[in-house]
Amino acid sequence: MIRPVTPGDVDAVVALVRELADYEKSLDEARMTAGQLHDALFGEAPALFGHVACDDDGAVVGFALWFLNFSTWRGTHGVYLEDLYVSPAHRGTGLGRELLRTLAAICTERGYARLEWSVLDWNTPSIEFYRAAGARPQEGWSVYRLTDDALADFARERTR
Repeated sequence: MIRPVTPGDVDAVVALVRELADYEKSLDEARMTAGQLHDALFGEAPALFGHVACDDDGAVVGFALWFLNFSTWRGTHGVYLEDLYVSPAHRGTGLGRELLRTLAAICTERGYARLEWSVLDWNTPSIEFYRAAGARPQEGWSVYRLTDDALADFARERTR
């Protein structure tokens, strides 16, 4: 079962985010707290949205967290999928595919132009999963990111 995330799901989603970070060999970078996730999803002006995948007993075993982006070329919003994860014991059940299909349906229902995400180059199982859904990499594009000290240092150099 796929459904929108609720406040009662926050702790389970945070635990799954930590599982994902561990799988991606970046557990030390996973600093999000349940309070931060709750505020991002359910605060005064939420800019993050989410869906969870539940097993037959109703336990949260997967999630998709996403936000809106905008295509200046298409002139409309899109969805950026920040993370999609299904716990290993529930992979192969179709829950991951249904999470992704749910976001595709949101895009088509709302007239959004794109559903985008990033995947680690070494994550062959995920790459194969996304390719099976019809997704293709954006050739010629690379993801860049400023974080931590580099972000603060660059911001300090602002002259206006």
